[in-house]
Amino acid sequence: MVDAMNRKPLEAAKIDEALKDLPKWSLEGDALTKTFTFKDFREAVGFMVRLAFEAESLNHHPEMSNVYNRVVVRLTTHDAGDRVTEFDVALAEAIERFSWV
Repeated sequence: MVDAMNRKPLEAAKIDEALKDLPKWSLEGDALTKTFTFKDFREAVGFMVRLAFEAESLNHHPEMSNVYNRVVVRLTTHDAGDRVTEFDVALAEAIERFSWV
């Protein structure tokens, strides 16, 4: 697990390297971002609940928004000036492990 010592903003090269293993994630501004599209609203909300449990276990909480069957996830680390850190990459990797879309 990533510890508090690693809450420093990542350099652009490290973010680019991480994105190679994170399908359809992108760097938008200073955040890792991905839009997930589900069959319907119920699936979208189920995904958000599952993500909430994963985020809580890492003590790292994403920005999420939902419109019907779409969930947009935006990852930054507030303690690092709202920039991307290893915490964000770790949470994105965890999301990819449980995501079914």
